[in-house]
Amino acid sequence: MAFIDGTVVNVALPAVQAKFHATVVDVQWVVESYGLLLGALILVGGSLGDLFGRRLIFVVGIAIFAFASAVCGAALDIHQLIIARSIQGIGAALLVPGSLAIISVAFDEKSRGRAIGTWSGFTAITTAIGPVLGGWLVEHASWRWVFFINLPLAAAVIAISLWHIPERRMARAGRIDWSGALLATVGLGGLVAGFMESVNLGWRNPLVFGGLILGIACLIALVIVESHAASPMLPLALFESRSFTGANLLTLFLYAAIGIFFFLFPLNLIQVQGYSATVAGAAVLPLILLIFFLSRWSGGLVARYGPRIPLIAGPLIVAFGFALFAVPSVGEGYWRTFFPAIMVLGFGMAVTVAPLTTIVMNSVSKDRVGSASGINNAVARIAGVLAIAIFGIVMVRAFGAELNHSLAHLSLSPAILQELHADEIKLAGLQVPHGLNPSTSTAIGESVKEAFVFGFRIVMLACAGLSLASAALAWLTIGRGRDRSGVAAIGFVS
Repeated sequence: MAFIDGTVVNVALPAVQAKFHATVVDVQWVVESYGLLLGALILVGGSLGDLFGRRLIFVVGIAIFAFASAVCGAALDIHQLIIARSIQGIGAALLVPGSLAIISVAFDEKSRGRAIGTWSGFTAITTAIGPVLGGWLVEHASWRWVFFINLPLAAAVIAISLWHIPERRMARAGRIDWSGALLATVGLGGLVAGFMESVNLGWRNPLVFGGLILGIACLIALVIVESHAASPMLPLALFESRSFTGANLLTLFLYAAIGIFFFLFPLNLIQVQGYSATVAGAAVLPLILLIFFLSRWSGGLVARYGPRIPLIAGPLIVAFGFALFAVPSVGEGYWRTFFPAIMVLGFGMAVTVAPLTTIVMNSVSKDRVGSASGINNAVARIAGVLAIAIFGIVMVRAFGAELNHSLAHLSLSPAILQELHADEIKLAGLQVPHGLNPSTSTAIGESVKEAFVFGFRIVMLACAGLSLASAALAWLTIGRGRDRSGVAAIGFVS
């Protein structure tokens, strides 16, 4: 449910935007509200399972997720949808760490690896199915079924969990770090709100600069509080490992690029290139399948060459893939343009993911691998949240500048120009004003599409830059040999 929802919603965004006449900031909040709460609370979710019982928290997470999914599907306006997505994020923060924790304690060391491998395989499969399923539902039913599909799944999982999964909790679980969770949520929320609303309100608006100041202050306070907490949500001692710090910075940069790509790419395919929702969902399948089928091979690269070389080469390949996405214009064929870029990007990520997981696990002592994995997972999710907020500004500004330049060559009345400028924040969802002659309407429509492609190219080149920075971080921080802890890698875990 959680992994399907992480990818399926992006394909539904154009339909949601059209239904509610939403701006791109509204659409960003649909994605961000979920990712923000999930990223900020996922470490707390694991701690709650340790304290109150892993099955209990897992089932509670599923119930919250299902309830929020029903509210999402029944939402009457964009604001109801955003609030429901926030609640979904809370549910996901409880069920995602709980699922892996249940597997970890339910199997002995001999069979645990195969169980985790099965878990990883299902997450990869559902991540791949998500966009195709979502596209088919949007095209043949309604975007609302993207959320309603979770209800029968939730009922089945709750029944199976209560029937088959015994309750387990840690004998001596630590306290829940509520202060850390609050500071992380408010800090990230302040930054995200400040960046995204700057497009609507301007940088001088009190909500914008107030949100940014509050966010920065809370994140600084988070570091101070976590350094003195008895049971910190974010154990800062782990960052004393240079490899662990480098791996998480690499994750931050690389997954920021991936996050904004998966937000903008479906909008490009559906609103600009004219793909159906189903075809747009299927367009990213090769990327996910490459990561899935090559993850075992890339894990073998670590045994042969160590993690440093793959973690330099992988992001370099990813950077080339993003650069290829900056080439296509409006109306060019998938197989000649987007498919090669997706294959290169997928291969680069396949080279990177397993070695990245390995270095995260190898850079800390054996009793801290759970915390290390949780932190790295949270960093990956937070990276996507921040990227959508920040690069959303870049996209809107580039789109507006190019559109204004293009419209200057058309003989449009001041009233029409003002109406178009007011709707620039809708990006390619901008509707051509009524009452114009067909040739003028067509010219404006083409200008809107070309302006989107212009902004998309700039963002893809920025993503290539982030990927190059990831390779540079690996070169600077990842050692040539094994980390001093010498902990064995546990393989690929999504």
